[in-house]
Amino acid sequence: MPEHLSSHHRDTLRKIFSHSSSANIEWREVLSLLRAVGTVQERHNGKLDVTIGPETEVLTPPHGKDVGEPMLVDLRRMLTEAGLAPDDAPAVDDQRSRDHGDSRWGEPA
Repeated sequence: MPEHLSSHHRDTLRKIFSHSSSANIEWREVLSLLRAVGTVQERHNGKLDVTIGPETEVLTPPHGKDVGEPMLVDLRRMLTEAGLAPDDAPAVDDQRSRDHGDSRWGEPA
């Protein structure tokens, strides 16, 4: 786990990678972590462009204060690919299809 992160950010990373999705991870904690490890730009429609390492992901902030399971899956994959997963974190298995339906193949968007 990166040493440059504050204890709050390290705790948030541990929560994201915990096996239980009922960890009640607050969006404000996740957003703070994302800003610490990458760049976050808000779009006019409220969505966020989050860039960590070579990957940019578009995230929709949750309606409530806690992050849901689908966003946790995306965060785990993104943080793992950026080398920010805790050493004891399980491997992320990305099962999304790379077939875009129009003869284009590539990484999921």
